[in-house]
Amino acid sequence: MRLIASVLTTLALAASAAPGQAQTLKAEYDVTLMGLSLGKADLASTFDGSKYKMQAGVKLSGLAKMLTGGKGAATASGTIVGPQPQPSSFAVTSRSSSDQRTVRMGLTGGNVAAVEIVPPIEEKADRVPVKEDHKKGVIDPVSALLMPAVASGSLTDAANCNRTIPVFDGAARFNVVLSYAETKTAALPGYSGPVLVCNARYVPISGHRALRPSTKFMEDNKDMSVWLAPVEGQRLLFPVRVAVRTMIGMSVVEAASFSVEGDAKIIPTAARP
Repeated sequence: MRLIASVLTTLALAASAAPGQAQTLKAEYDVTLMGLSLGKADLASTFDGSKYKMQAGVKLSGLAKMLTGGKGAATASGTIVGPQPQPSSFAVTSRSSSDQRTVRMGLTGGNVAAVEIVPPIEEKADRVPVKEDHKKGVIDPVSALLMPAVASGSLTDAANCNRTIPVFDGAARFNVVLSYAETKTAALPGYSGPVLVCNARYVPISGHRALRPSTKFMEDNKDMSVWLAPVEGQRLLFPVRVAVRTMIGMSVVEAASFSVEGDAKIIPTAARP
């Protein structure tokens, strides 16, 4: 489940709507590993002015469900301020065949005000301590899915890839560093046209297990990318594909369907600047 959460933190969707005009973006993704289906992930985001509410879920299926029983659900809310969201609340519950954990977090002005983790994270000698400064100027993993355009021109401007997302999930602090790779044409359910392809890097800061092989693997991992499709009117980028190499093979989260309700629309190819 931590793998899927890390993948989803590299995704991006949304920006603020016009005052009084609520809009909703919904997406469902296929999750695969080495070409084999693991299950589904879904996102639903509602915007009212600069305020947002999000719901995300992951449900494993088939053999993956039999082996792990894995599924999870998360929510977040807050306000879009400039080029990044400013969350006020975050909650996630993850379940497996052997346990369940719930994390609740409150934030004020981009800083963590309170965290509750049930049951608590087990202390380990190699776990890097989280300092108070690591809880300031951060975004929760669900709000990290919100990425307003930073470039003033075209939504497919390369500058919209180049940014660092400071994430705190209640237990671990890390950065997701995005950089421009290329612009290409994609043909996916609900969208056909140019997409920004961003490279992604995982940079652990604290709360992680420093001696775990998986930590070192992800820190050195250069085979991660996200495809972002532009959405008209709201100056936002919508995730249509995320690929992350894992220790056992390539994991891909790819849009199976998505829709926009309200004023924002997926930009048709013919109308794109």
